[in-house]
Amino acid sequence: MNTRALSLKISPTIGKVSAECFAPEKSTCIMTLAHGAGAGMDHSFMVALATSLAEAGIATLRFNFPFAEHKKIRPDSPEVAHQTIAAAITLAHELFPALPLFAAGKSFGGRMTSQLMSSQAQPPVKGIVFYGFPLHPSGKPSTERAVHLKDVKVPMLFLQGTKDALATLNLIEEVCASLPKATLKKIEGADHMFKAGKLNTVQLLTDETWQWTEKTLKKKS
Repeated sequence: MNTRALSLKISPTIGKVSAECFAPEKSTCIMTLAHGAGAGMDHSFMVALATSLAEAGIATLRFNFPFAEHKKIRPDSPEVAHQTIAAAITLAHELFPALPLFAAGKSFGGRMTSQLMSSQAQPPVKGIVFYGFPLHPSGKPSTERAVHLKDVKVPMLFLQGTKDALATLNLIEEVCASLPKATLKKIEGADHMFKAGKLNTVQLLTDETWQWTEKTLKKKS
């Protein structure tokens, strides 16, 4: 596996952030991987997931949002987050122009990715992977955060823990059932951080991601 530290330029006003690319010798695709609201790109879950995906043949480009880069607690505004993700998509495509490109994110990162793609087409992106879509705040079940998903034009994979406090199971099932381009895969017993006792959830997430990307690319061809 080739590991490369990078600098992601967002805009003259926002500046740049850290990024890192994990690429296996033979990659089937490249995936941008945005972190959640509680930790940056170097969180143990993000690194473990990127490593596992690389072992399965999926290259990843992890990156920080500006708030994480500057060690701030409050997440960036949607406008800043969207610009950051768009810059990462552009960089990933420039680095691997011959590889199919997917966009993915953990929680906040996935939600911001889908918001971007619901309003601004990102032509290189073949699909979106959500590692725990944050459907609602803990203890406040609702589906308002999913309204924009109907405007996403590419296939979407929702990987959700059955005990995720930010996505009540029956509600995320209803949301995905209403979206023709959505696939829902449930990780039994997992919470929002994909903790489920001794279960190797990172491997399960990797397996589901690989199977879905392969299936999606076959449909495209």
